[in-house]
Amino acid sequence: MQKLDPRARKVKILATTGPASREPEMLRKLFRAGADAFRVNMSHGDHATHAQTIRAIRALEKEFARPIAILCDLQGPKLRVGEFRDGQAVIRHSGHFTLDRNPEPGDETRVHLPHPELFGLLEKGQRLLINDGKIRLRVIRANEDEIFCSAEVGGVISDRKGVNVPDAEVPIPALTEKDRRDLAFAIEHGADWIGLSFVQRPEDLAEARKLMGGRGSLCAKIEKPMAVRRLDEIVELADGIMVARGDLGVELEPQEVPPLQKKIVNKARTAGKPVIVATQMLESMIESPAPTRAEVSDVANAVYDGADAVMLSAETAAGDWPEEAVTIMDKIAAQVERDDAYLERVRFLDTPPDRTTADALSHACMTIADTVSISAITVFTGSGSTARRVARERPSVPMLVLTPSMTTARRVALLWGAHPVATKDIGSFEEMIAKGKRMALRHGFGKAGSKLIALAGVPFGTPGSTNLLHVVTLTGDELARRQD
Repeated sequence: MQKLDPRARKVKILATTGPASREPEMLRKLFRAGADAFRVNMSHGDHATHAQTIRAIRALEKEFARPIAILCDLQGPKLRVGEFRDGQAVIRHSGHFTLDRNPEPGDETRVHLPHPELFGLLEKGQRLLINDGKIRLRVIRANEDEIFCSAEVGGVISDRKGVNVPDAEVPIPALTEKDRRDLAFAIEHGADWIGLSFVQRPEDLAEARKLMGGRGSLCAKIEKPMAVRRLDEIVELADGIMVARGDLGVELEPQEVPPLQKKIVNKARTAGKPVIVATQMLESMIESPAPTRAEVSDVANAVYDGADAVMLSAETAAGDWPEEAVTIMDKIAAQVERDDAYLERVRFLDTPPDRTTADALSHACMTIADTVSISAITVFTGSGSTARRVARERPSVPMLVLTPSMTTARRVALLWGAHPVATKDIGSFEEMIAKGKRMALRHGFGKAGSKLIALAGVPFGTPGSTNLLHVVTLTGDELARRQD
């Protein structure tokens, strides 16, 4: 077993796997460079390849005795145009273009739209965005057979390009047949998180929940304006939130995305749900060994906002510099968290505790750590709920999360400030204190004279019973006195 020091930061890094990073040796390099969790993008690759990737991550987990979260990201119901006679066509600026139900190959005047649910739904004045918004159409008239548009921005359109419909709630389920197969695969292979794409309404989460059968945590990806309108309900029903700025930036004006990112992060943080900021964070590093200054500021701002995790997409999945991208993101996050103003900025958001004993004690952990020199907060939890409560307060010291459940330890690996350890359960107060001290020494969270906060629930092993807070001092010889 190799020893890896605790991360010098509290925000987590989620790295996407792909052709550039799925081999065991590269995964090891990314993990050592700072990746705390890995995203498996179900939009690309086959199940056999994904299974190999997951096995390699689990082997890495054993090698370093560090729980690693795996997020399987479902493709979702992507709308696409049909095919063209010559593989592509040119739509003239200010010209007219029709999307219809005729399956014949298209040309510069029309193309098949193989989504009958859109016909009769769209109204005059609404927009259709094609190929990530590079082509912008405005509806002139629409009926059950065709959608006749003017081209506000024309250009080259080719086979099977994606279509975004920002001005209407499209009556399609959040899970396609492919998504159902991918979800079954992900759950079978022990995915810790499921990313649900193109969520439009709270009801979209229900089917995924049912298919998951209580296994894994559900992360709602916010990438549709319709989801923003019902954000409170979606945040309440999801286990976590991803700010998916790619499609969100297509369907909204670019200047609308930054304030919306902050709003989504704040909503998730207030609810005590982990929130990930994703897409194009270090985009130039797909080809360049160094990011732009603007990209560095973008990552830094997400860290200052208090996001639980920042994500790398193509940078690590298919880029030329995957290890360097993780290394630089790690350095940016660590530098931000060393800023004297960081905690003040992160806590600018008011997250008042609920009127429960567990929340009051979690809030007290933050206050004690600000008042007394504390090296870590040891949180004993079965479900991870106590760790989420403490993380919501954004304490000044890291959390050592001790749980008898490897499932919980892996899910918590995406949580701000959490260093999860799967360990045997405890049965008494004395055992809790002794184990907390040993684990703090073993994992590098203190030395002789260091003070720890211990947070747990009595009776032990009872979910939702957090009612005990204790401050202890390490003597430094706890490991020598007992091994476990």
